[in-house]
Amino acid sequence: MHLAPARPVAPAFAAARGGLQRPQGGSACSQPACGGPRAQRSQLVVSAKKRQSGSSGGGGSRSQQTAAKHHEQQAAAAAQQGKQQAAAAGVGANVAAPPPPASLALQEFAGGGELDLSRIDKLELRGNELVLTLRNPGDPAPEGVEGHSSQGSQGDEFVERPEDVMDAVVKIYCNHTEPNYSLPWQRKRQFSSTSSGFVVMGDGSSGGGGDGQPQRYMLTNAHSVEYFTQVKVKKRGDDRKWLARVLAIGTECDVALLTVDDEAFWEGVVPLRFGPLPNLQESVYVVGYPIGGDTISVTSGVVSRIEVTAYAHGATELLGVQIDAAINSGNSGGPVFNELGEVVGIAFQSYAGSDAENIGYVIPTPVIHHFLDDYQRNGCFTGFPALGVQWQRMESAALRKHFKMGDDQKGVLVRSVQPISHAHGQLFPGDVLLAFDGVEVASDGTVPFLSGERIAFNYLTSQKFTGDIATLDILRDGKPMQLQAKLMRPNSLVPHHLGGRDPSYLVVAGVVFTVVTEPYLESEYGAEYGREAPIKLLDKLLHSWKEFPEQEVVVINQVLACNATLGYEEIFNTQVHKFNGAPVRNLRHLAEMVLACTETHMRFDVDYSEVIVIETAAAREATQEILRLNAIPSMVSKDLEDVLAKANSQGSLQAAAPPAVALLSAEAGAAAQQAAGETAAASEQQQEQQQPEEVPAAAQ
Repeated sequence: MHLAPARPVAPAFAAARGGLQRPQGGSACSQPACGGPRAQRSQLVVSAKKRQSGSSGGGGSRSQQTAAKHHEQQAAAAAQQGKQQAAAAGVGANVAAPPPPASLALQEFAGGGELDLSRIDKLELRGNELVLTLRNPGDPAPEGVEGHSSQGSQGDEFVERPEDVMDAVVKIYCNHTEPNYSLPWQRKRQFSSTSSGFVVMGDGSSGGGGDGQPQRYMLTNAHSVEYFTQVKVKKRGDDRKWLARVLAIGTECDVALLTVDDEAFWEGVVPLRFGPLPNLQESVYVVGYPIGGDTISVTSGVVSRIEVTAYAHGATELLGVQIDAAINSGNSGGPVFNELGEVVGIAFQSYAGSDAENIGYVIPTPVIHHFLDDYQRNGCFTGFPALGVQWQRMESAALRKHFKMGDDQKGVLVRSVQPISHAHGQLFPGDVLLAFDGVEVASDGTVPFLSGERIAFNYLTSQKFTGDIATLDILRDGKPMQLQAKLMRPNSLVPHHLGGRDPSYLVVAGVVFTVVTEPYLESEYGAEYGREAPIKLLDKLLHSWKEFPEQEVVVINQVLACNATLGYEEIFNTQVHKFNGAPVRNLRHLAEMVLACTETHMRFDVDYSEVIVIETAAAREATQEILRLNAIPSMVSKDLEDVLAKANSQGSLQAAAPPAVALLSAEAGAAAQQAAGETAAASEQQQEQQQPEEVPAAAQ
């Protein structure tokens, strides 16, 4: 097995392939190589059925036979058109004109017709089906050839041989240091991983450098470089590893963008080009560096399914392609090719279970292009937008009648609207969403997709960008209406990931506060956190909306033993609702209230009506000792250090016996003492020299 060239293949090679029993919409290549407008070209689809082994014979379904017959009729019509043109040129109607030197006999398909290859503008092999795009009779032939151009309209920018296609695939070495969500001031032990990636070309717009020159990138999976400390890449056949730089990470779509600053790395590397969304049963090839060896590996299969798929890493649902080719550990981030050598996706996950085999998933090119376009627009990844509503299917006739829908009307019922979404105040519970951007939504929540397929309607939302406007056709109290709603990036009350950031925390005496996230729940309760975690936290994760943008679920992670927290050691993973009677909006808000507290006691109201009360003076005395005993570098995480600095600058921590510096981190306290010592030494030196005019301004 080998990969087909990236250029259009030779007729003899293509004709020997046979044909698939699809086409879905008869789609042709949308790349620039296809030439001028498709409407000005005629297409001839040649399809031949492969022989089937076993008792099934060479027969097929009635729809397949009808499609094959239709293809034969197309071929015969094209052949008849060629004969008429020959007659118009002076060749007798009853005398067969001699075929041109370059011609392809279609007797097997068209019943005796011949096709003049000099009219072929584009030759495309789609699976086992040959699609010929013909020029009009008066159009000029490609420059330099009488029949078919061997150079191709893409020039020499892209690769020609299967070996060159695989030369653009690289092996990625990454060192990771993930945070410890249960002990948020620590990180886990460093570990290393290997994965795959490939070279692509950017367009040189603002996000890619801003100089207008094409940028050279590498694509891989986001989980391949998550919480990276160092990333290296290795080319095929090279003995050197090159330091790479991560430009953008799209956690939701599991795509990452890398580059190498050393110009020597790019010598002889030719970028790959993207192909269209593959069709069902189309042959694909997964290339990468999976486990089981050190050299490049190629596995083959066909496209089994195309639908909205759950992305495990980003906890989102986006368009995905299911294939039956093997995708193993190490294949992540590697390209998936069609038979033309075009990239049609990125391998990223597989189904692991005893009830299924050979189920792999591919990130298709529409999702990849969305990620790249987002980076070019904004210089970073801003995510896939959402409408901000929860909806219900309306397959019940009684339900549709209750909401005053006509017999010919279809749609989904709006259950709730996220308070912080742009749709809030425009859409209301009880509205029926009939269409999204002019595309009718069925009662089961699907929209038309490809040829004869349907897909979840949130696919339409994922095709847009954050901040785009969507046109909504709705039914409210039986009256049709049309609205314009701005799309937002999903903002869950319990985040599904931190986007590469470290978790936040606050330590007050021995009480450790943190923010609930999905990785935190997994760290605390394992992979089965959906069953093991407290029901109240799961309800926040699965069913709750944010009431305001900065809202967080703050919990007591644990209580470290000390005199100030005696009797509270068994409290953990319970939500904090109030501090001294004031509602807690988020962890930053709690830190501000704690550091500014001037009352004699600190009261924390938590779940199940439990109350924690600590003496303010005792808490401030115990905090520094707790930090020292548990090797905690600071009482707050890095993202809250400005809150601590502000509290110290305002002198709000001076109420207790220890000065404010006692609540600083060990590092900050030591730095402050060192600075005080240096200031005193400078003052003594000033007095000894009795030359105040020469004392530096910093010492003064």
